[in-house]
Amino acid sequence: MRRSTVRVLSLWAAAAVVVSAGATAPSAVPATAPSPPPVKTPVAAGYGGAVASVDADASAAGIEVLRRGGNAVDAAVATAAALGVTEPYSAGIGGGGYFVYYDAKSRTVRTVDGRETAPLSADKSLFLEDGKPIPFAEAMTSGLGVGTPGTPATWDRVLGEWGTKPLRTLLDPAEKLARDGFTVDSTFRSQTAANEARFRDFPDTAKLFLPGGKLPVVGSRIKNPDLARTYDKLGRGGVGELYRGDIARDIVRTVRKPPVDPGATRVVRAGDLTAKDLRKYGTLDQAPTKVSYQGLDVYGMAPSSSGGTTVGEALNILERTDLSTDAASDAQYLHRLIEASRIAFADRGRWVGDPAFEDVPVKGLLSQRFADSRECLIRDDAVLKSPLAPGDPRKPGSGCGAGGTAAPTTYEGENTTHLTAADKWGNVVAYTLTIESTGGSGITVPGRGFLLNNELTDFSFAPASPAVHDPNLPGPGKRPRSSMSPTIVLEDGRPLLALGSPGGATIITTVLQTLTGHLDRGLPLVEAIAAPRASQRNAETTEIEPGLWNSSVRAELEAIGHAFRQNPEIGAATGVQRLPDGRWLAAAEKVRRGGGSAMVVTPSGGGTR
Repeated sequence: MRRSTVRVLSLWAAAAVVVSAGATAPSAVPATAPSPPPVKTPVAAGYGGAVASVDADASAAGIEVLRRGGNAVDAAVATAAALGVTEPYSAGIGGGGYFVYYDAKSRTVRTVDGRETAPLSADKSLFLEDGKPIPFAEAMTSGLGVGTPGTPATWDRVLGEWGTKPLRTLLDPAEKLARDGFTVDSTFRSQTAANEARFRDFPDTAKLFLPGGKLPVVGSRIKNPDLARTYDKLGRGGVGELYRGDIARDIVRTVRKPPVDPGATRVVRAGDLTAKDLRKYGTLDQAPTKVSYQGLDVYGMAPSSSGGTTVGEALNILERTDLSTDAASDAQYLHRLIEASRIAFADRGRWVGDPAFEDVPVKGLLSQRFADSRECLIRDDAVLKSPLAPGDPRKPGSGCGAGGTAAPTTYEGENTTHLTAADKWGNVVAYTLTIESTGGSGITVPGRGFLLNNELTDFSFAPASPAVHDPNLPGPGKRPRSSMSPTIVLEDGRPLLALGSPGGATIITTVLQTLTGHLDRGLPLVEAIAAPRASQRNAETTEIEPGLWNSSVRAELEAIGHAFRQNPEIGAATGVQRLPDGRWLAAAEKVRRGGGSAMVVTPSGGGTR
């Protein structure tokens, strides 16, 4: 039976939940007049379907598709395409992602792996020179870090299987946004400022994102006519234009000879992406991960993502502990959450990689027996030491403990984005997509208006130790390990909620904390999303946001041995939830990344949870 939840607001919750008054698209503002960014509402409830993303223009694009009879898959693609315009440093057709879909007709969960792939020429020495790893910053801003994009192929795959509208129709809102421009907000300006130095070294990037050679002003418009033309070309000719046509040739040329400003002093290495790499790219259909938690079925993304296995293992570790507010204080809850994350990340580092190259024991990692053999490491009055050695899911009965050498968590760029969508038929999408670092590689494809990813930097540059097998080293056509965790939760075979987040490796801990905050602690979904976060990834210190850093809970946890460092912002989640009365609730961030945008087709008041 599902554990009952106590609907009270804990340390982190706000006093009220605001319900959206509407879900209409922002009105046009003359390009010559500075204008405020579109209004964002973090929660909305109503009928006809729901969309939640980080951006109001993007959410509005998805809502309009639903309003015109499209389904959740159609809305997700339209929203993602719009995010490629308004959130170009987080996602776009130069990147990839993972798509998790609940099909109401068959009552099944399906997934599509649209992760980028390494060139066929890549091997374990991809990021080595003279036997030593190159500096990360040089790998990040290079052709060397660019993988074959998977986002356009993902759109083609999901629309062909489950969509109802043609790609051309779904690209129309994004094409219009690119042509007419979107309003710059403070988050976009600050992200541009953080990348200004490297953007200036690429003339096409500077021209697009540093208009007139200056940082964009909040309230001004950014137009991207090149991307508008690219979307038009994809709409007319299909995504094959990017994998086999003129756009493919431009991508290959850009990677192999990055268009660097002649006066730049930056070391920008060329990559070895070829036309064959693009031509041979394909998405992967695969079974989702699945665990049972408190009587609910939690579905996620299987490897090459580590999201499903790591979230799933941590939930299994927590399964036998009552985390409700009646049974556990805030400190006791966070202690268990942190330790479960630490253990799950220890196992992730040793076992998870691209299953086309590695023998990933998914079944073992997700078994309750293995989780129990790891959970017994946790003590209520002490903290596990990190880095913690992994367990062996192939031998879950070998006793309580760990053996061997720990594998560290590789760095992953944090500026991914996540969207969630649901329709009136009950179909649900959780879709996480990315170009890796904020601004990806920093390299814009000339004349095409989109940034290329630097996803290959998610690979380990070199083995952590000669004594430990690293499943995440580069290889020909290999997908780098990801932490993206698009998640759908079912109750009695029907959707209860869906969620996900950006944030690199912190995605896993964000999804885990949001799930337990809602399901165990009784927080309304929007409050579970807003709660101050902790992120432990098998490191000596746990990252916490200011809301926890400045709380009494921190001292309680430090008293039993926890060590912390402050992170100003962890993740930026969105979710949708089916309410008991049949309405949809969409939820997004209240503050992080400038707040998110939750919309429904036909708003109604009350009934939030």
